[in-house]
Amino acid sequence: MTGDRGSAALQAAQAHEEKIVRVLRDLIAIPAESGREGDRCERVRQEYEALGFDEVFFDDLGSVVGRIGSGDFKILFDGHIDCVGVGDVANWDFDPFAGKFENGEIWGRGAVDELPAIAAMAYGAKILKDGGIPDGISLYLTASVMEEDCDGYCMRHLIENEGIKPDMVVLGEPTNLDVYRGQRGRVDATITTRGVSAHGAHAERGVNALYKMAPIIADIEALNGRLAYDEFLGSGSVVVSCIECTTPSLNAVPDSARIFIDRRLTVGETREVVMEELRSLPHLGDAEVEIGSYDAVSWSGTRAQQEKYFPTWVLEEDHPLVQGVASAATEILGDKPEISRWSFSTNGVATMGLYGIPTVGFAPGREELAHTTEEHVSVEDLIKSTAVYSLIPEYLAP
Repeated sequence: MTGDRGSAALQAAQAHEEKIVRVLRDLIAIPAESGREGDRCERVRQEYEALGFDEVFFDDLGSVVGRIGSGDFKILFDGHIDCVGVGDVANWDFDPFAGKFENGEIWGRGAVDELPAIAAMAYGAKILKDGGIPDGISLYLTASVMEEDCDGYCMRHLIENEGIKPDMVVLGEPTNLDVYRGQRGRVDATITTRGVSAHGAHAERGVNALYKMAPIIADIEALNGRLAYDEFLGSGSVVVSCIECTTPSLNAVPDSARIFIDRRLTVGETREVVMEELRSLPHLGDAEVEIGSYDAVSWSGTRAQQEKYFPTWVLEEDHPLVQGVASAATEILGDKPEISRWSFSTNGVATMGLYGIPTVGFAPGREELAHTTEEHVSVEDLIKSTAVYSLIPEYLAP
């Protein structure tokens, strides 16, 4: 059973149910892949302003930033506003941009990853503001851009270019109302082999770059079976995710080949560990190993660049942020939430992975539904999460 404070927060969230549902459905209805989030960001800006936040603005990258309170202790609630594409629409049983509302559930692209958190965080902040934000706290909300393309970059920009460095961060990636405190990291790498082209009728005169690549791919498959293991995050992993080649024609020997590698990192695995592993592959020979780079322009026109290294991070279970968010959730849910971790990557690779800022996740929605044609969230969980967000700053106040 919830206590008096939890009951009051839940009642306040329930009073806003119609508006929270409307906002979520509005956001789903606006397509917004990475780099094209402008219209959806504008919708969030309008909502933040209507809710009476103390400050609302777009940062230079295009993320929407809202603030309530003016204390020195800064808490950040972050939800990324971009979503992956929908693929072949014929694979959907409904319009992915209709914001279908049926049997107490909202369906569509982004209905898990992670538009529900943006709507719920906004109204959680509204409830907190109406009740009085604790002294000494500033609560920032971000509807951040470009996460699906380059997780963490939006947080790097906020900290390095906008001068907003929070003391604690709560991410809105789906956790099914549990509290998540870490994730595996990632390196995106490439290996390139060089050959010599020749006519297919005289293949012996050339050097086939694809043939040079074949044993390297086998080496990588073997590598996956001997990577490090961590009790909490699990094993590291490596997979060849794509292969391409250059060739003068389909009747010629390829003169170069390149594979793309997705390397997931568990505890203790770093950029340096990955590069050493790849450079030590038995059949690498004279092949070139490189870490990928991200280079794109945001919807606002700002260029984003970084190496595709996303550090592993884990926050201790007894940390005040983990326990504070868990306590706030218990007030609403009645039972203590599970303490767990994500299988995929989040903006925490920057906040905790790069900067060491204590970070956790709490949000409605099931992680395994993200990026699928079955994305949906229950309104009941949407309202519960709103109430939890309204309580979290009270548990984190210094």
